[in-house]
Amino acid sequence: MRAVIVSEPGGPENLEIGDILESAPGPGEVVVEVVAAGVNRADILQRQGFYPPPPGTTDVLGLECSGIVSAIGEQVTSVTVGDEVVALLTGGGYAQQVVVPAGQVAPVPTGLTLLQAAAVPETFATVWSNVFMTAGLRPGEKLLVHGGTSGIGTTAIQLAKAFGATVVTTVGTEEKAEAARKLGADVVINYREQDFAEICKGIGGVDVVLDIVGAKYLSQNVSSLARGGRIVVIGLQGGVKGELNLGALLAKQGTVSATSLRFRPVEEKAEIMAELVEKVWPLIATGEVGPVIDRVLDFGHVADAHRLLESSTHIGKVVLDLTGEGNEQAPRLDS
Repeated sequence: MRAVIVSEPGGPENLEIGDILESAPGPGEVVVEVVAAGVNRADILQRQGFYPPPPGTTDVLGLECSGIVSAIGEQVTSVTVGDEVVALLTGGGYAQQVVVPAGQVAPVPTGLTLLQAAAVPETFATVWSNVFMTAGLRPGEKLLVHGGTSGIGTTAIQLAKAFGATVVTTVGTEEKAEAARKLGADVVINYREQDFAEICKGIGGVDVVLDIVGAKYLSQNVSSLARGGRIVVIGLQGGVKGELNLGALLAKQGTVSATSLRFRPVEEKAEIMAELVEKVWPLIATGEVGPVIDRVLDFGHVADAHRLLESSTHIGKVVLDLTGEGNEQAPRLDS
């Protein structure tokens, strides 16, 4: 089968299309013929050599996909061959076929095409597990989400609003600010021109911070909290080492936690997917929330997809279409 192969750690030019062996499902697993795969920041880190997959996991990139079940292993009763599904992956989405634990597979939400659905599993599972399951965001509380027009940000804004929260978000341009407002953000902050911590303090602090930046924002995130506030760090774009003022955190009676969806046990991922199907899929079906997709590219354009994410000019998700042979090449996006 055709797949995206990283020839060696480095830039987007090191992504190649090649052939790899197909795999059979083991007990509790299913095989998905991939129609489309979402592109995520973690894929870029893995391509660069900074985010290796867990032991025993394929080194093919891709943390989410949509497709059609083509085979099932022993003990699988939740899906059948021919089902259209989305899958939360530990790796392997940038290939025409992937093996995945059955608990990490869910039906395509009503109203979405398979191409659209590929943009759902990773970001919706990340937001749901961190904002609602870990931080316990409640109706009437305030959420601060950094990177409001990223895949995570566009999802967090919509879900928080759908469940009755007030949303504060940071963006870097007026175009992105307008996009965030259209998604429902109540307070939009241009981080290049404004101090988000001061603005948050001016509205009484926020109850939950969903942070994709990491060390660079740690002290400001603590300053932004209301009493009893919770910070969840899910990304490290701003560095891995920061100084935490424990006195300031104590004064807020706040908490800081950090999680990685990729390294969670299969059972936890299955629980997250089950909650999404129960509580979020109905909202997608009615159109109250949904994936925001910047563009869909043939997977022969995978290098350009990575360049687009690295440029941070996109709004929402970038999706790879795996239905071709991956031979069609696009010109560089900056040409």
